[in-house]
Amino acid sequence: MKEAQNTEWKESWRDEYFKWVCGYANAQGGKLFIGVNDDGVILGINNAKELLEKLPNQVRQFMGILVDVNLLEEGNKEYLEIVVEPYPYPISYKGKYHYRSGSTKQELKGAALDKFLLKKQGKRWDGVPVPHVTVDDLSNTAFDYFRAQAVKSKRVSEDVLAESNAALIESLHLNENEYLKRAAILLFHPDPERFVTAAYVKIGFFASDNDLRYQDEVHGNLFEQVNKTMDFLLTKYMKAEIRYEGVNRIEDYPFPEAALREALLNAIAHKDYSHGSPIQISVYENKIMFWNDGQLPENWMVERLLQKHPSQPYNPDVANTFFRAGLIESWGRGIGSMIDVCRSYGSPPPVLRYEHGGFWVDFSGKAPGKTPGKTPGKTPGKTPGKTPGKTPDMILSALQDDSGLSIPEIANRIGRSERAVERAIRKLRETGNLEHVGPAKGGYWRVLEK
Repeated sequence: MKEAQNTEWKESWRDEYFKWVCGYANAQGGKLFIGVNDDGVILGINNAKELLEKLPNQVRQFMGILVDVNLLEEGNKEYLEIVVEPYPYPISYKGKYHYRSGSTKQELKGAALDKFLLKKQGKRWDGVPVPHVTVDDLSNTAFDYFRAQAVKSKRVSEDVLAESNAALIESLHLNENEYLKRAAILLFHPDPERFVTAAYVKIGFFASDNDLRYQDEVHGNLFEQVNKTMDFLLTKYMKAEIRYEGVNRIEDYPFPEAALREALLNAIAHKDYSHGSPIQISVYENKIMFWNDGQLPENWMVERLLQKHPSQPYNPDVANTFFRAGLIESWGRGIGSMIDVCRSYGSPPPVLRYEHGGFWVDFSGKAPGKTPGKTPGKTPGKTPGKTPGKTPDMILSALQDDSGLSIPEIANRIGRSERAVERAIRKLRETGNLEHVGPAKGGYWRVLEK
């Protein structure tokens, strides 16, 4: 026998194991084996037949659910299998809610319990109605901005846009009967922090991780937060290289504006607003780090975001309004768009991290003097062939131009054999000059400064 996420072994029955039954019912279901030790060895129990009759009745009495209790035998040893099905509504045991996550059982409290109960009701946090707020309390400026954006996106009919604010709220499904949803407060109220703690953006410039030089906070509705934050980043927190094309002055930022905007929109649309932490943007001379409180969809890993995936916004009502305004797409293409924009701009793709209940998007600046929009490739006028110089140096140079190159592409680019490239890459990784980010297929190389 093998213990797994949905399987638990217990040598003998204790009443505290009703919590495990409750946890399985609230999660994906599972099996509890009584009379099996932690190594999967069947020890058997002496009171199997007694428990066979008693446990189903007690589970029904304590939790109001039905479980299958099966008597199993191996040799002369009897043991029990308790089969728990997942339930579509919340199950409590003595007034408390338990949940099976991975290989552990946890009691749900506070914000975690709120999210669990909402999910079981088919609701999300941003879809909860808020009393004592009306459409008249919302910002006309925010409505005007949305209408102007929606006209450009053509994702809301002109007839709807011409109607009253109250009709527009109803069309966007931002109300529940006479109540406004939390999403409406975030999107259109002049001061959403009256209702939602830490619903703002914090920006800081760091000379090093421990040396904060200056900072700003961006408050207001979500549309204002997007526009004001981008304005801060472009005018105060980043230095642009100046170049000229004819008489036209061109400002080249170390990070592509479109990718930063996409990361900001993702952070706002996917933030867990039930926690008391603002979105945080840490700006350095050569990198920018976005962080927001939140979770990935259940059973998702970061690697899945680097592949084609469906859109599953954490705040679907907020995301739908952003989509109608033309600010985001609804096909799960945001991460792919950021990666494509960075590569075409000449900067490394962003690094995605999910750590300790928060999501990070890290951007590294493009190499100084590199012109955005130029496609890496052969130097004009040079005959393709063997390039002079050391193989490791040429590999690093090639990957500075295009971090998404495969080993065969690198070999072709620098005029070396694939085996020679593989050996050199292995040494570069051992010496800490190079690392691979993401899955083996679809990831990219990151050149590290030594």
